[in-house]
Amino acid sequence: MLPRLDSTDITLPLYQAYAKALKKAGFKGDIETSYSSRLAVATDNSVYQQVPQAVIHPKTVEDVKIINAVATSDKFHEIKFSARGGGTGTNGQSLTPGIVVDMSRHMKQILEVNTEQHWVKVQAGVVKDQLNEFLKPLGFFFSPDLSTSNRATIGGMVNTDASGQGSLLYGKTSDHVLSLRCVLANGDEMHTESKSREEVEAIIARQDSESKLYQTAFSACFDNREKILAKFPRLNRFLTGYDLENVFNEDLSRFDIGRLITGSEGSLAMVTEAKLNITPIPKIRALLNIKYDSFESALRHAPDLVKANALSVETVDSRVLNLAKSDVVWYSVSDLITDVAGKVMDGLNIVEFAGDSEQEVVELIEQLQLRLNDNIEQQQQGVIGYQVTYDLASINRLYGMRKKAVGLLGNTEGKAKPIAFAEDTAVPPENLADFILEFRQLLDSYQLDYGMFGHIDAGVLHVRPALDMCDPQQEQTMREISDQVVALTVKYGGLMWGEHGKGYRSEYGPEFFGDELFMQLRRIKSAFDPLNKMNPGKICTPLDSTEQLVSVDGVKRGFYDRQIPVRVRESLPSVTNCNGNGLCFNFDPKSPMCPSSKITGDRRHSPKGRAGLMREWLRLLADKGADFNDLSRQAKGFSIKSLALKTVNSVKGKVGQYDFSNEVMEAMSGCLACKACASQCPVKVDVPEFKARFSEVYYSRYLRPLKDHFVSNIESMAPKMAMLPTLVNLTVDNKLFSIFSKQVLGYVDTPLLSVPNLKNNIKSHDYRKFDLAGFAKLTDEEREKLVVVVQDPFTSFYDAEVVSDFMALIKGLGFDPVLLPFMPNGKPQHVKGFLEKFAKTAKTSSDLLNQIAQLDITMVGSDASLVLCYRDEYKQILADERGDFEVLLAHEWLTQIIADMDQPEQKYLPIYQLFSHCTEKTALPASEQHWQTIFEFFGLKLQPMAVGCCGMAGTYGHEASHYDNSKALYKLSWQQPVASGDTNYQLATGFSCRSQVKRFGQKRLRHPVQALLSHI
Repeated sequence: MLPRLDSTDITLPLYQAYAKALKKAGFKGDIETSYSSRLAVATDNSVYQQVPQAVIHPKTVEDVKIINAVATSDKFHEIKFSARGGGTGTNGQSLTPGIVVDMSRHMKQILEVNTEQHWVKVQAGVVKDQLNEFLKPLGFFFSPDLSTSNRATIGGMVNTDASGQGSLLYGKTSDHVLSLRCVLANGDEMHTESKSREEVEAIIARQDSESKLYQTAFSACFDNREKILAKFPRLNRFLTGYDLENVFNEDLSRFDIGRLITGSEGSLAMVTEAKLNITPIPKIRALLNIKYDSFESALRHAPDLVKANALSVETVDSRVLNLAKSDVVWYSVSDLITDVAGKVMDGLNIVEFAGDSEQEVVELIEQLQLRLNDNIEQQQQGVIGYQVTYDLASINRLYGMRKKAVGLLGNTEGKAKPIAFAEDTAVPPENLADFILEFRQLLDSYQLDYGMFGHIDAGVLHVRPALDMCDPQQEQTMREISDQVVALTVKYGGLMWGEHGKGYRSEYGPEFFGDELFMQLRRIKSAFDPLNKMNPGKICTPLDSTEQLVSVDGVKRGFYDRQIPVRVRESLPSVTNCNGNGLCFNFDPKSPMCPSSKITGDRRHSPKGRAGLMREWLRLLADKGADFNDLSRQAKGFSIKSLALKTVNSVKGKVGQYDFSNEVMEAMSGCLACKACASQCPVKVDVPEFKARFSEVYYSRYLRPLKDHFVSNIESMAPKMAMLPTLVNLTVDNKLFSIFSKQVLGYVDTPLLSVPNLKNNIKSHDYRKFDLAGFAKLTDEEREKLVVVVQDPFTSFYDAEVVSDFMALIKGLGFDPVLLPFMPNGKPQHVKGFLEKFAKTAKTSSDLLNQIAQLDITMVGSDASLVLCYRDEYKQILADERGDFEVLLAHEWLTQIIADMDQPEQKYLPIYQLFSHCTEKTALPASEQHWQTIFEFFGLKLQPMAVGCCGMAGTYGHEASHYDNSKALYKLSWQQPVASGDTNYQLATGFSCRSQVKRFGQKRLRHPVQALLSHI
């Protein structure tokens, strides 16, 4: 039996007392001290792991002031903080052993915009893409770009002075910060903006707390101006943390103390709001994808491309390209990066041109094309081909692929994964090729694999060596490489950190600043934070402090992961492979990626959060001498003794007995099992898969809730209930049953069975009966016309007209539909972790479906969630025993058959709207385009709607505990487009989606096959 995990990292008494004092002082935000909440922010996108004492989510600037003010009392002098945004840092910038102050949950309001003066004011938790989505209709955008833009916050960008693609023209975040609203270590509020020398002198003369900050900062930067200019290289990616140079303008007439805070990684103050410069959106954009015979050729060609007045030049090596080809993202860009006949593409430069004059942009493109054509003809520069696009959607898809490169590298085969630790070096662009060649020689000397991509126009290349952090020897290798890269960067006149900040690399600060200037950093730190409370160990320490800087030797996630037995790690690859890139934090309500993370704002309820909790759970199990794989085997079966023990354990849990397993279950239970993570995550973190396995083991110790048994048996109950649908509906469609269902079963809004049922729906049609033996006697030509419709429990019994109409459509297209007698699919069993039952169900179904497949008879199903279960979960549970059968979805079958049909006459009708099932469009990214092609073939128009998850996801939305989140998810992206459209022309592929629209939208949407039937 699963042991109780009662030994975890408990919040220290001092921090517990501080949390109580915060509440007493009027703090309105969230204070979380549970182990699971702290684990969720113990990692970022780096190799490090540091569990904090608490996580605090302020709601207002006043909350932030209270956080720091309370900590000024003598009792709480030892309290330490680190501000956190999206948690996308690659060097542990926001990790702390103290308190994480997370701005991303509540402080995400866009406060004010002024298009005439080109500025916007936002709170620190606003996501970069969220801001640009708001600005787009106004004709503006916030121009500093980064690959994590759909989850990185403005506060995080300010604190690391982030930048990325396009920085040659658009610069870094600090170039666009007009003013900051900050809270200092003592709880005082500070506003920064560019000021004249006279204004600064007046502030210094006041002799108050703020004047001391200005006096120290001004003297440190002014008195050492010549040393600063002599020390730091003239690079687009200038040195940040602290930016001693750019606090002054060129003629020293103006001074902006905010330039020190920008890039300070939260070590000087907590940024709560920022006023930002915004840029008009270019009227014309174009992209050239230039293909090369080697990565070196791509690097050496970059300076010529910059001279061609390109906005940006991004590069990708063959390793990243090949990983992209194995990911769903490749479908969206494959036509834009085609192979060159007879050539091997080992490098790619993505070159963008932009401006307000179409003629000027076209001329620049044409001039470059002439040179590229000559390069190809003369076999120069390694250029083997190129493609051009002016289509904005295509440009965005290409950058989407490039942005996913960071995560894709984590999906490499084997234990060693490309990791970030020396990945944002910046050198003069003219030195980049030689620098990278020497860098590669260094990595080759360790016999390491690596991936490379980046901003070669700015001399920044992301180099990620593949190391296994569970191997202590390779952890030492990371240290050795770090030291040598520092020396190599200095040799080529560059910087160790070009855009990702210092974090755990802060120990190298003295080497780049030199002793004199590093002392000035410490002076500034002393003025702002004399007690070293603000993200201590990062950038520098105060002058009188004896505390040390953090180091690349800091405790890493691998230290904990290696405590999990190897065979357990290997049995749960999506748990251990999560690299923290955080794509599951995607803010976009129209993205299907992790709806539970979106609606809760709780990092635990994300694939990254759940994977992290699962890893710690496995580690604690190992510490107890328990093996997860053994527990999985032992969990199968039933006995009176185990039932009695489960009852006792459940009662103990109800009265407060602690078990970390309960915290993990809380996070797992919020998963909708939509499986978006399994395809959208770059490293394919499949939460429903390991959630099911965890649940199976968890319930070997605790009693299952009644609703789980109800859901797992729905496939056996539904066919029986459908025999008397009117009677059953009368029974469930009343207030008394609703109360019983909610209170006893934990189930709400029970759907009604179809009346008439499927059997009566198709009774009048003379469809062939299912007869496997009879099918074997048919000729090959007769069997080619057979189409077996595989039922699912939801569509067949609760939306029978869809199945009936699908069969009529099949008949109308000249085929012979056959309804396969209902057999359980097992999906509900898998979702709830009844894996022993699911394995038996899957084996029974597979045996029959394989027999049909052996006769080369086409099989189709109508609901993606159930059909894809045959492909995915069946393969996971049965392996080779699954066989080779294939059940197609409606659009897959229709796409095949229309290729051999004569196209009918074109019709002119209103445009249909397609609301796709999120599981379908993430696992099968071409599905919406296929539906468009099908409708176009029949002379109809179809427009896919940009929506995320509807919030139903099987039975999730019917569970009382999930009702509020289910309704909120529907409102998030479905409510408005559903309400504003014509029901007659609105279609939804998923039963769950149609059910949710009926429940909250009071509309009855049809399946696309029903629309097609009405037109043939």
